[in-house]
Amino acid sequence: MQHLAGGGVPDLWRGLERKRSMTTDLIERESREELQERGYSRRQIARIAMLLGGGAAISQIASRAQAQQSARALVGAVRIGSNECWTGPFPEGVAAAAANAEVGNRYEPDNDHAKLVAAVAAVEDIPPEYVLAWPGSSDPLNRAVVTFSSPERGLVTANPTYEQSWVTAAWLGLKPTRVPLTADYRHDVTAMLAANPKAGLFYICSPNNPTGTLTPIADIEWLVANKPADAIVVVDEAYIHFAGAPSAAKLACSRTDMIVMRTFSKLFGMAGMRLGLTFAHPELYKRMMRYDGQQVTFMLPMTAVACGTASLGLAGKIVARRAEMTAVREETLAYLKKRGLRYIPSTANMFMVDWGAGTDPKSMQSAFVAEGVQIGRSWDIYPTMSRVTVGSADDMAKFRMALDKILKV
Repeated sequence: MQHLAGGGVPDLWRGLERKRSMTTDLIERESREELQERGYSRRQIARIAMLLGGGAAISQIASRAQAQQSARALVGAVRIGSNECWTGPFPEGVAAAAANAEVGNRYEPDNDHAKLVAAVAAVEDIPPEYVLAWPGSSDPLNRAVVTFSSPERGLVTANPTYEQSWVTAAWLGLKPTRVPLTADYRHDVTAMLAANPKAGLFYICSPNNPTGTLTPIADIEWLVANKPADAIVVVDEAYIHFAGAPSAAKLACSRTDMIVMRTFSKLFGMAGMRLGLTFAHPELYKRMMRYDGQQVTFMLPMTAVACGTASLGLAGKIVARRAEMTAVREETLAYLKKRGLRYIPSTANMFMVDWGAGTDPKSMQSAFVAEGVQIGRSWDIYPTMSRVTVGSADDMAKFRMALDKILKV
């Protein structure tokens, strides 16, 4: 588990293992037995309890895993490394959040959960009982890995893709199957199924992080139709608003074996406010919650709930923000092409740029930091590429100027 290597971790783990029996008991007996039937060991069950129950120890471990995914933000630099939106929430959302802050003495000032769910259901045209809100999107993804994959029924993802499911699987001692994207950077759903026909969970990120590329709904429909009947497909649509592409939401709400994930962290500019959504059959939620009850979905910051509710229906502003990002992205990609640098065409607020054979992406990161620009990380399958977030027009002008200096041409 190299991603958790570092000073103090072995001691931390030994401390955690000494408390394993006590921690395992936090999961009800029936749920423990269900996990054991699916091949989880007592040690793995203890880790599930810690993963879903939180606590200081697991927070320390999670922070080490997270450090591999996003570098610490450099205040004052051009920050185009973490796929954040270049601007904050819509003014209507800010006003709604401020109004809720004034009544922050109440756990739920004015039926805020129900208002959010109703707004989502109306915008997406799906049944409200299929909508569940979360404090971000990491928790439901962690729960999906725990609930639907196991030592006997594995996890299948693309490579490269968003790594959170890999980190969770590694923490539980599960080995994910990672399948390269197609030549045009879609999820290769036929290869994913062939790689592990008995998998319990298939994860699709569309638009994909880090490539920004879409997997057509028809491909997702094929996977859903051909996978094992009891396997689950998770479709992560964190960047769908930037793409303006068809969503799998209605497909998920017509079945009992799909989950669609969303977040307000991207186009809505709410990364620091922590609000996410899932669309799925209520029975899937019952399974995901069986290990610790439904407490996490009631721990939402009400300011974030109010901001999200007020922002969802702003169709014109959503389209305008998408168009602004697209124009800046295409201007930047045209510049890369002119410079002779290869890149992956993207539909989202990020792109992968290839620095060329023999160039280490980490050295490019350092070179950009020296110029006051913080770009994103790389993935092992693309050893000469870096992910760059599309920032504001000014951000990307500074990115281009920095690159000119680095290349000295």
